[in-house]
Amino acid sequence: MSLPHIPDPMPGDAAAADSIDMVIVPRARDLGNFEVRRALPAAGRQMVGPFIFFDQFGPVLMKPGQGVDVRPHPHIGLSTVTWLFDGAIYHRDSLGSAQSIAPGELNWMTAGKGIVHSERTAAPDLARARKVFGIQSWVALPKQHEETAPAFEHVAAAQLPLIEDHGISVRVIAGTLYGATSPVKTHSGLLYADVQMLAGAALPLPVEHEERGIYIAEGEIGVAGQHFAAGRLLVFRPGDAITLNARTNARVMLLGGEPMDGPRHIWWNFVSSSKDRIEAAKDDWKHARFGIVPGDDQDFIPLPDKELG
Repeated sequence: MSLPHIPDPMPGDAAAADSIDMVIVPRARDLGNFEVRRALPAAGRQMVGPFIFFDQFGPVLMKPGQGVDVRPHPHIGLSTVTWLFDGAIYHRDSLGSAQSIAPGELNWMTAGKGIVHSERTAAPDLARARKVFGIQSWVALPKQHEETAPAFEHVAAAQLPLIEDHGISVRVIAGTLYGATSPVKTHSGLLYADVQMLAGAALPLPVEHEERGIYIAEGEIGVAGQHFAAGRLLVFRPGDAITLNARTNARVMLLGGEPMDGPRHIWWNFVSSSKDRIEAAKDDWKHARFGIVPGDDQDFIPLPDKELG
């Protein structure tokens, strides 16, 4: 499949100057074994399409005995999306799901009215040194689906569409992009893709979604005559013709979709259009009214005394 050609605004044109609506530098947080950089939500920007949390974890080289160790904790009102560049993570949840994820595979967990899950490093992987690097994003659910039944979907790499053309590789994680559609079930119109580009390659972005952004995971990208290094989330104006130009070998996550049906309240791991619903979820977790995670039910993350920044 060939990618379309969309003319890029010329540097210096008004369209070029205005095509980038916002540049977000993620805030870093040290979790002990690795660092997490959170790009969304950010000051002045809660979401890009339905994407309400966007975290980069790693890259980090973990020694034998070190691993990802996220104890059971709850969610409501969102879907968590785990995507790895390096390493492996073992997912368990209160539905009974138990699934390892490797690079190129997708774990899509819909919390809906409530789910509990843990993310660990499996014992065999703990025995060796390994690199861990990936993205976890949260996708807010539309109001009509906030209380949907929880669900978990694992999609193998071979099931996700791959588009390759002129030094560009596009893996369609969710939604439809360049005529290819991911099989994963979503609750709103969105797009999500992992794009790898060789130095000198150019990629025109689709214009059909109102809200679009890219997160530069590796390398350096040029957009409308401006240059951006890794660790930046660029948010674009609706409808503008945008072309990404790889100044080095680069890897970017393309994300976006239709605007969410109103802002969301966020507290800890809970997302909802209703403050009262979040208060109810806090009370449910405090009094053990969520489900348990089979095989990982001896520990949990307590409800924090206050929201963590």
